Formats: sequence, structure tokens, C-alpha cells
Amino acid sequence: MKLNVKAFALAAGLVWGVNWFFLTWWMILFEGITHDVTLIGRWYRGYTVSPVGSLVALGYGFIDGFMLGLLVAWLYNKLAPRFKTKDE
Repeated sequence: MKLNVKAFALAAGLVWGVNWFFLTWWMILFEGITHDVTLIGRWYRGYTVSPVGSLVALGYGFIDGFMLGLLVAWLYNKLAPRFKTKDE
């Protein structure tokens, strides 16, 4: 079975981006808005724990997840035929 690379990448991008978006809002809810540089802010330029930062994380997270999804699906499609059993 082959994976649809574009669909897998889109799904991975959406999941990863929305994850960072909601994580940022979770931190805003419990800790308040801070403009301190966080660990994730070192990877995602412009990210802070703020409403604007959640949108920045959504964008960067989508791009990261999309690229990782492309790589994973492409590798799967290239390597899966080599690991098929004789029963398949």
C-alpha cells in the first residue's frame, strides 16, 4: 500500500501547527501573556507566548509538519516494497 504523499504531508502539517497553536493558548490561559524568549522561540523566530505568537507557531508548525510529513511518506513509499512478506 502506498501513501498519498501530499495528503499525508497536509495532515501532518495541520496536526503539528494546530498543536503549537493550542499549546500556546494553554500557556496563555494558565501563565498569562509573556514576551520572554522561550525554547520554542529560539527555533521559531518571532514566537512569544501571546496571541500573535500562537499564529506564528501555527505557521511555522504547519511548515515543519508538512516538510516532515513529506519526508516520512516519501521514505515509506520508497522502503515499504522492500519489506513485503511473501504472503502479501
